[in-house]
Amino acid sequence: MFRLPTAHSTLRRAQCHTVIKAGKVVSTLPRRCLATVTHDPFRPVSRPSSRGPQWFPYEEHYESVITRKKTDKSYRWFRNVNRLAQEFPYAHSADEQSRVDVWCTNDYLGMGGNPEVIQTMHAVLDKYGACSGGSRNISGHNKHAIALEDTLAQLHNKEASLYLNSGYTANDCALTVLGSQLPGCVFLSDASNHASIIEGIRHSGASKKIWGHNDLEDLENKLKSIPKDTPKIIVFESVYSMCGTVSPIEKICDLADKYGAITYIDEVHALGLYGPHGAGVAEHLDYEAHRTERPQGTVMDRIDIFAGALGKGFGTMGGYVAGSAALIDMIRSVSSGFIFTTAQPPPIMAGAKAAIDFQRRNPQSRMELQRNVRAVKKAFREHGLPVLPNQSHIVPLMVGDSAKCQQVADILFDEYQIYAQPINNPSVPRGQERLRISPTASHTPAQQQHLLSSVVEVWGRLGLPTLRDWERDVDGKVKLDWDPARVGSPVWSNKQLDVAPRELLFDPSTSSVTLEDTRLGQ
Repeated sequence: MFRLPTAHSTLRRAQCHTVIKAGKVVSTLPRRCLATVTHDPFRPVSRPSSRGPQWFPYEEHYESVITRKKTDKSYRWFRNVNRLAQEFPYAHSADEQSRVDVWCTNDYLGMGGNPEVIQTMHAVLDKYGACSGGSRNISGHNKHAIALEDTLAQLHNKEASLYLNSGYTANDCALTVLGSQLPGCVFLSDASNHASIIEGIRHSGASKKIWGHNDLEDLENKLKSIPKDTPKIIVFESVYSMCGTVSPIEKICDLADKYGAITYIDEVHALGLYGPHGAGVAEHLDYEAHRTERPQGTVMDRIDIFAGALGKGFGTMGGYVAGSAALIDMIRSVSSGFIFTTAQPPPIMAGAKAAIDFQRRNPQSRMELQRNVRAVKKAFREHGLPVLPNQSHIVPLMVGDSAKCQQVADILFDEYQIYAQPINNPSVPRGQERLRISPTASHTPAQQQHLLSSVVEVWGRLGLPTLRDWERDVDGKVKLDWDPARVGSPVWSNKQLDVAPRELLFDPSTSSVTLEDTRLGQ
């Protein structure tokens, strides 16, 4: 007789009830699941408890956690924003007739609405359906997965790759396997690494040393402290999404070679946006060589493991890791997060491959994006808005207060039909709350002008700190580096963009309002 394992025996005691309409069973759900509102944080829910007063007050505890999040202003609010594929970067809200200009999308190049991608997905959907049928080892492995993984490996000039369901999953699975399988492994993780990297390292159970963000001296000191024969993995990102800083990849590789470490780079916010073929910052560092041929001995070749995601510059879905054939086979064979997960459906994998193929052939949209980024940054700074300088396409507009950050976003959305997402703690430290503005390749000069004039008006209305205020480090704010000269030159050079330093699509001098007009630019 088949018996459930002891660890799962509680499943047999789950109380369920059946919902019947017109004499037909329409659902069987665990007790108390029906009529529970999950999308409206304002609607009070009163749930009579079936347990006695001596039991733990579960619902009250859940509500106390939410109350605490709302009190400290870290509660996350979701907006109903529906992207329009044929009108990118516009979307509509709950009202389908409305139009909202989206300035916080990760689909930087609009690949989510690319005709080649959509046509490919339609064709595969019609032929192969909407479901993969199971995990990769149970009917979920197919020609679309094989073709996509071959393409990803080629993109980074690696022997193999493994496609997973998200960028978060890719980091979590790969780092968990590396840390658990390499004996005595020590991770050296940049202090600004993404939550998926932090969790993957934690799940591995391996030791870790956190080095200061982009601080090579600190990294070397920590490498020196580890025995030579100990496996060491330096984990970092190419572009850090909250501040827009770019890692010193070549120098990190130098330290890895010097101290016998391997390198693990997450290029998630650089894919599609940098390099002649969209492979990321590592490819971009040897731009001319990669543009004309497939060279050897490049910075990209010095990286041991690449991680990435396809839901940003490539506009589709999923994540991956790329590296040696043995490494990828080990992750494939060991990672429970890969083995026990239903694979993405064929249309998603086919669409992802089509997006990569398109971007490898067509650099124009990423060049257009970089021109738009330069125009927006220049306009913001010239109008006294506190844009944190960096070398990338990220435009952090500093507010410094979580409640005001949300207020700015609300006003922009409700009054100006501009969607810009506030970034609050814990995503950034308290006192460094910001709007992360994300220009796209499709934002026109008129849209840039509307963004500028709207933000300037809201900044003045709310009396928010200006660029000068932040540079003076007033009100005890955390000191940030506002000197563009110390930050370094943009990853994309003027020559690569084929644009003169002042030859921008959007002329900020045409703006009709400035912070001086609102008496805040003093």
